[in-house]
Amino acid sequence: MSGQGFHVHGPHDHELEHATQGHGGSHTNGIAMFTAVIATVGALFGYMGGATQANAGLYKNNAAIKKTEASNQWNYYQAKSSKQNLSELALELAPSTRKEFYTDEIKRYKGEKAEIKVAAEKLEAESKSWDQRSDDQMHQHHRWAQATTVLQVAIAMAAIALLSKKKWLEYVMFGAGAVGVVIGGLAAMHI
Repeated sequence: MSGQGFHVHGPHDHELEHATQGHGGSHTNGIAMFTAVIATVGALFGYMGGATQANAGLYKNNAAIKKTEASNQWNYYQAKSSKQNLSELALELAPSTRKEFYTDEIKRYKGEKAEIKVAAEKLEAESKSWDQRSDDQMHQHHRWAQATTVLQVAIAMAAIALLSKKKWLEYVMFGAGAVGVVIGGLAAMHI
């Protein structure tokens, strides 16, 4: 620029001027905005995927604990059955003065076994419930992981579209972003 009002532009000045005024830069700005939004949504989906995976592990652990408790109850049931069988044998071999004692023992063991069986079956049902909850969480985890992966593909397509300036890649980018959000919606709805 001279002092007489004559102004000379450098080769890049014209492009910078247009970019700052929004000419030609809106395309780039749109892709950048899309990338920022999809990256944020992807981060949230990634967090949810990790949370559901952790829950699935916790629930599977609870199922194993309940299964062990049920097994313990069934072992206790078996011990009572063995004692009942011994009392039944003793009843057959004992003198008549001891038969009443063994009859009462048999009744007691039958009653105890009934209570133990109820407890064992309840623990088995709880174990199955925890297993089902774990399976549900793993299914949801897979949905979150699928959504996150598709959103990462959309971000990669955005970078390629930006560099190559190919319009069809923008459509792929937007399509992948939409598919990722839909899959994330399915995960949120437990589908």
